[in-house]
Amino acid sequence: MKQAASSAVQPLHEAFSDDFLVGAAVNPRTLVGSADLLTLHFNCITSENEMKFERIHPQEQTYMFEEADLLVQFAREHGLKMRGHTLVWHNQTPDWLFERPGGGLADKWTLYARLKEHIDTVVGRYKNDVFCWDVVNEAVADEGAELLRDSKWLRIAGDEFIAKAFEFAHEAAPGALLFYNDYNESHPVKREKIVTLVKSLQARGVPIHGIGLQAHWQLRSPSLDDIRAAIERYASLGLKLHVTELDLSVFEWDDRRTDLRSPTAEMAELQEQRYEQIFRLFREYREVIECVTFWGIADDYTWLDHFPVRGRKNWPFLFDEHHQPKPAFWKVVNGIETGKRE
Repeated sequence: MKQAASSAVQPLHEAFSDDFLVGAAVNPRTLVGSADLLTLHFNCITSENEMKFERIHPQEQTYMFEEADLLVQFAREHGLKMRGHTLVWHNQTPDWLFERPGGGLADKWTLYARLKEHIDTVVGRYKNDVFCWDVVNEAVADEGAELLRDSKWLRIAGDEFIAKAFEFAHEAAPGALLFYNDYNESHPVKREKIVTLVKSLQARGVPIHGIGLQAHWQLRSPSLDDIRAAIERYASLGLKLHVTELDLSVFEWDDRRTDLRSPTAEMAELQEQRYEQIFRLFREYREVIECVTFWGIADDYTWLDHFPVRGRKNWPFLFDEHHQPKPAFWKVVNGIETGKRE
């Protein structure tokens, strides 16, 4: 049974009020079930899935704004800032976008016309409510010599599609901040690929304002040194940084256990230490990190349940399944307060 969020607990966003926004990814279900916790501890939200292409524009002549509108209205009513996620991605994108009527892949000019119409409609609809967008998501290849991952975007338009997406988004909402967003962003090889991509966009005068570090991390990886190196590399480009999708899985990627019904004592302790360390690091770079967003609110719901192992629960957040602060929460808040006193 979930318990009401206690007003005696210092709100998380207040602990970092001098540092950065503290956000959470939400959906219509968590807005209902976690509203009290959300409005107490967070001052920014991101649409988890409801603004992705296949959800908001499933067919060429059909837009479905109802769920996204619910999130925007909630942010408006509660004075929360809102991030838009996401405009261009190789996943959760409907096939019609890439196809021509007679079959086969569309040409790039058809793709661009469809993308521009989509961005004009979606970004234009929310331009007074969404202060920034993850414009392009996960375009960089994880491994190998190739800079960009294979996708229908790349096959049809080459690497130009990335610049076009940023240009269209800037035209639709000139006041919005525009981000390139990716995971494994702290792994040295992929980090350098992301830097190469962003530098190429900057050299061409593309309106990119920031880099999103997804931060889907585990208890031991990536190392703090690699996280620090990534922050410094990205900051050297003169762009804003957002931590966009933070969670700390209690399982390493190659851990396939399914027998746990709660985290082990070792997992809980490591998670406490890890959260304290990374938030101390984030605060150290508060001049360049503008926003830190968790990819969820509390342990009762996380995309990591059943991923990558079916039938397995995960516990990646600062609040437990009953919406109560975990020891990791107190490590984060008390650690920051100690740092401020020093």
